[in-house]
Amino acid sequence: MSNADTTLVIGGGIAGIACARALADRGLPVQVRDRGRRLGGRMGGRTLHGRPVDLGASYFTVGEDDGFAAVVAGWVDRGLARPWTDTFAVAGPAGIERTTSGPLRYGTAGGLRGLVTDLAAGLDVQRERPVTRVGTGGRPTVDGDPAAAVVLAMPDPQAARLLDPGAAIAGSLAPAEWQPTLAVAVGFAERGWPADLHGVFVHDSPVLDWVADDGDRRGDGAPVLVAHTTPAFAAAHLEDPDRAAPAVVAALRGVLGVAGEPEWTHVHRWTYAKPAAPREEPFALADGVGLCGDGWAAPSRVASAWRSGDALGTALVAAAG
Repeated sequence: MSNADTTLVIGGGIAGIACARALADRGLPVQVRDRGRRLGGRMGGRTLHGRPVDLGASYFTVGEDDGFAAVVAGWVDRGLARPWTDTFAVAGPAGIERTTSGPLRYGTAGGLRGLVTDLAAGLDVQRERPVTRVGTGGRPTVDGDPAAAVVLAMPDPQAARLLDPGAAIAGSLAPAEWQPTLAVAVGFAERGWPADLHGVFVHDSPVLDWVADDGDRRGDGAPVLVAHTTPAFAAAHLEDPDRAAPAVVAALRGVLGVAGEPEWTHVHRWTYAKPAAPREEPFALADGVGLCGDGWAAPSRVASAWRSGDALGTALVAAAG
């Protein structure tokens, strides 16, 4: 079957895979193209010192979305995901102040990326397949080849670089309203923070926004923390992110009182980590080109990204008749 009969989904994060899944499960031909070696998008991570570490999304919640709840139930039943906690700490620069409870958060033993890979099982996925141009006019094209429809499942600034400026869907983009962050994984010889810490929301810090106990959420107790920086701190270090590690470690000492030098650090740059103001609509679609992902279906969370992709896929099925 030619690309002219196939919907091309550009982006292999959970939104793109959810969109492709919705199409494939209803019998429509679909292909996913991703420029990376592995799927995951913002649910990605790395294997560091022999164990997986989540460097993007820290966890996910289910909410009241029946579709995503069914997907999560399947992951839990098969041991791919695990309930983690409903309680996090709240801290200022001088230390932990209180705890706060919310919805149940889920983690994984093998990394959140594995959930995206599981969702993609059986799909036509082309890894290391970068796309340079998405055109419109009569019918959409990808790098000059026609497609039945095209889905851009990625942050708006990245989508803007691919779209023809005159495309009708370009008016739905908000490329200037995305915030960066640095995810800094820090490994210690032993755990030097409270066993029930789980994670910490940090306020009034020029450096830290959030800290996750990676050993706790993974369930192996490893002495590894993953800190996410404030957008302003990240913006000042985007050109040389590795230089940010000492300041992040120093801030962790102030917030958690961690003693001892870390054995290793790893810094990952997320230039477009999250939208400043995610839109309430789940997706945009015009002239056979759709947009979905973190910038849609507020608030910006894993469940929202899945919902965005699934809703766009369902709309494309309806449009195909």
